[in-house]
Amino acid sequence: MFTDTHCHLTDDYCSGDELNNVLSRAAAAGVRRIICATAEPHDILPAIKIAETHDNVFVTTGIHPEYAGTDATTFLTPDVLSHPRVVGIGEIGLDYHGGDDDRDAQIKLFTAQLEIARRTGLPVAIHTRDAERDTAEILQDVRGVMHCFTSSYELARVMLDRGFYFSASGILTFKNAADVRETFEKIPIDRIVIETDSPYCAPVPYRGKTCEPFMVTKTAAVLAEIKHLQLDELESILEQNTLNLYPKIKQ
Repeated sequence: MFTDTHCHLTDDYCSGDELNNVLSRAAAAGVRRIICATAEPHDILPAIKIAETHDNVFVTTGIHPEYAGTDATTFLTPDVLSHPRVVGIGEIGLDYHGGDDDRDAQIKLFTAQLEIARRTGLPVAIHTRDAERDTAEILQDVRGVMHCFTSSYELARVMLDRGFYFSASGILTFKNAADVRETFEKIPIDRIVIETDSPYCAPVPYRGKTCEPFMVTKTAAVLAEIKHLQLDELESILEQNTLNLYPKIKQ
């Protein structure tokens, strides 16, 4: 069994009856568990609704830095955070790719959500893009995963020392992603999970198409090659890593 540890089931590609088709294709490919991350504040309750009606779906609830200026406590309420299907807080973080004019607002939202994570004990799923220095400085005294990790090995070393996991996405399969593969070659196998980030970052041979959870197996195949493991060996390791990262799944 594989787990897609980060995808977005509240996006348009899963609208209406298509959600069941997406989940069916995932199950047929051996992807039996899916963790639906939220980014937009108003996706949180719809994501929980999906998890309530599908036994193999769990949720991480968080607000993406794109929504800097949002009051996190309005959406990450005690009822949301204590929900049995909510296993973490994410995706949260910093993104300066389009500039850092709203840097202070992003940091305020990020630190507010990290404080919620500390208070609840929930792990965090971190988005960081062109913001390594601030991310490393701020991201302390919590546990979690660096989602869709494509940053430097220098940042990986820092976060390894802080007990973090690292999630490999379809980017690992891209021809021009040799540096990402090199980084994951160095990261210990017991600190790695996999994801699709659907509907984004479809792996080869689906690159350019809408990504879906079933495609996570293509990323797993490349990761197995990098780590010199048989696919079934990797599958068992990733399963244990996922449960270690998100222990609430086992409750």
